[in-house]
Amino acid sequence: MITTSSILMKTQEIFIAHPTTDEQVNALKAFMQALKIKFEVSSDESYKPDFVEKVLISRQQAKDGKVTRVRKEDLKEFLGI
Repeated sequence: MITTSSILMKTQEIFIAHPTTDEQVNALKAFMQALKIKFEVSSDESYKPDFVEKVLISRQQAKDGKVTRVRKEDLKEFLGI
């Protein structure tokens, strides 16, 4: 017996394309729709700029050694638990 779940196989592969023109964007959308492949379109503005800035500052602080280190045995006290 063949069931729907045995016919509809999902793969673990994800494709990320970087079209550079509107023509490429439209062609990719048409191609995906023609093959009935689910897809989503996102932009580089997925994260708010102020959040990105905070992450970049934190990364630089870590590189500069401006971090707080806590030993495992002191973790509960540090967290106040």
